[in-house]
Amino acid sequence: MIKNITIVGGGSAGWMSAATLIKCFPDKNITLIESPKVPTIGVGESTLAFINDWLMMLGIKDEDFMKACDATYKLSIRFENFYKIGDKGFHYPFGDPVYSGSMAGLNDWFFKKFIYPETPNYDYCDSVFPVMQLINTNRLTDDSKLLPRWSFKKHAAYHFDATKFGEWLKTHYCKPKGVKHIKAHISSVEQDEDGIKSLNKKYKADLFIDCTGQQSLLLGKALKEPFNSIPYLPNNSAWATKVPYTNKPKQIFNYTNCTAIENGWVWKIPLWSRIGTGYVYSDKYISDAAALKQFKKHLGKGADKLEFRNLKFRVGMHENIWVKNVCAIGLSTGFIEPLEGNGLFAVHEYLNNLVRCLDQRDSITDYIRSSFNFVCKKQTKAFTEFVGLHYALTARDDTPYWRDVQKRKYPFDFSNAKLDSDFQRNALAKFEKFHYEEGSGYHCIATGMNWYPTDVGSLVRGQFQSKGDLIIQWHTSLFRMKDLRMRWKNAIRNCERTFHFLRRKIYETK
Repeated sequence: MIKNITIVGGGSAGWMSAATLIKCFPDKNITLIESPKVPTIGVGESTLAFINDWLMMLGIKDEDFMKACDATYKLSIRFENFYKIGDKGFHYPFGDPVYSGSMAGLNDWFFKKFIYPETPNYDYCDSVFPVMQLINTNRLTDDSKLLPRWSFKKHAAYHFDATKFGEWLKTHYCKPKGVKHIKAHISSVEQDEDGIKSLNKKYKADLFIDCTGQQSLLLGKALKEPFNSIPYLPNNSAWATKVPYTNKPKQIFNYTNCTAIENGWVWKIPLWSRIGTGYVYSDKYISDAAALKQFKKHLGKGADKLEFRNLKFRVGMHENIWVKNVCAIGLSTGFIEPLEGNGLFAVHEYLNNLVRCLDQRDSITDYIRSSFNFVCKKQTKAFTEFVGLHYALTARDDTPYWRDVQKRKYPFDFSNAKLDSDFQRNALAKFEKFHYEEGSGYHCIATGMNWYPTDVGSLVRGQFQSKGDLIIQWHTSLFRMKDLRMRWKNAIRNCERTFHFLRRKIYETK
């Protein structure tokens, strides 16, 4: 029976693990061992809306942690120049699309695009996601009744300082609830047939949670669990820095911005006190020094005065992340480059899976561990392929980096009877179904990158009509989309600007 659980490593992954376990199992002995010699990565500043379920489970409110963590709200992720330079960008908003009353579901917009080809791709999300009116006007509201199929509590994610978030969890949640905190550097790992016997010959547990980051001290180094790289994701390095505001009310916006440049892409995340930004690139195509020069050029005036931090990462995942009595959480499991803010997502989703395995169990069998590994790997596979779509659909060929991205092989596995990968679903949606479905955000990414299920070829197959006939046939639908956008725009016209909303709701409170 698992009674004593020891987490090795602090940071956001370690303290999120401790918070989850002490909340769900207050009768168990939860210990976190944190090395005073090992710094945390501390650049994970962007989340997805799924974190709301985790915060709700723990009973943590926005007003509890946001002020202490420099946090702001996030409604979307914007991608610029991923399809081609000057593509005007597109969004992947959080929330659900609205297409009730349409003639062909989400497909209505593609007929608009065919009839009026000058329509920019970003118009797709503007036409089907009500929340885009908040994003486009940089406003916020916690009134979930204003917009259809959008909920502030469910769909608004966060930008925050991950290091501060870990510290807040430690001080204000974990330790008050009974988590034992030990500061000690792990210099030896003793093993037996069940996995880890002890750490430093003194720290024992029934289950060890490896939160030691990329060094993967327990799972990788001690148990030597194989690591599988992901060949179709190109990047392995990043430069990160913090930029001060020059006009805070205007520069705080409610989304993460990602801009593709010569050898990768740049993130821009507005926190309350400063902007977090970084250049994710591949050192196979450019040296670290040259990448820093490109990054500074992108940032523009004042970049030479900033402090920069270089990060290296391996992209992939261990074959299994729960082996014997060791379960890895966070970077120790592996890493997908941070496009789409997936790092913290994996932490709370894996923790949810772990809690469900431990709940009401007297013992952990190999079947339970295998079930956990299967589900976690399936979730990671789906997210990896989702990130891969941002590269697979590019038309950029301006540098060797982007030309090689176009040549990369992406997995299409016919041995998988359900063909349930994003790559495969995306292909089938275009060539067999002729429409996208809501659910995964891949329809936003594919449309933003000029990959439509309804095009000349599909219209010919469907007995093509002249544009004039199509205008007559689809006039009502196009008017409906325009009318809905006007309704949504009117609904939020009195909402506060993002800066003022944050100041009132979070930062002016005692």
